[in-house]
Amino acid sequence: MKELVRCRPCGYVMEADKLGDVCPACGMSRKVFEPYREKVALNRLRLLNLDLHPIAIHLSQTLVITIPVFIIISYMFVGFHPELIINILQAAVFLFPFTLVLAMITGMIDGFTRFKTLNTPLLKIKILFSIIILILSVAMMVVGPKEGYGLWTFVLSVASLVAGIQLGLWGKKLINVILPGSFPKRKRKDKKQPQTE
Repeated sequence: MKELVRCRPCGYVMEADKLGDVCPACGMSRKVFEPYREKVALNRLRLLNLDLHPIAIHLSQTLVITIPVFIIISYMFVGFHPELIINILQAAVFLFPFTLVLAMITGMIDGFTRFKTLNTPLLKIKILFSIIILILSVAMMVVGPKEGYGLWTFVLSVASLVAGIQLGLWGKKLINVILPGSFPKRKRKDKKQPQTE
């Protein structure tokens, strides 16, 4: 494993041989760096470094912002390529729930990898809000085509966006939190052998 160093002021960790004159995160002099040893098991670190959850989250965030923006555009610029606008809305509304499911699955993998459980108070809140956003997205998928992607689609998308922002704020607090060590090993229950005399 490569030698790691950590910036004392901001906590940024990087490989020692890639360190320049200043910390890439906060700009402090290289003099503030100290040797660092990773306390997280390598197999867990590899999984976290794939960044599956952040990538999935960005997909759903793109769609939840696209929907209300394009509804506003359709009302403000009525003659501006209406067939294109409706196609984008249809695709965004249809894909949004699927990206949310992907974000939820990767979030649970990420949460379990970081905390070895999904039963922490903040993770429970995140899971609850994820379910609420998923319900809103499915409602949008049902309502959107019926009403021509108008007012109710807009209301549901804004509600999803607000809930998503709150979810992101909670998630931001968990970005650098990882329990050290490896996963706890499950204890096997020994079957009692009948004693013979």
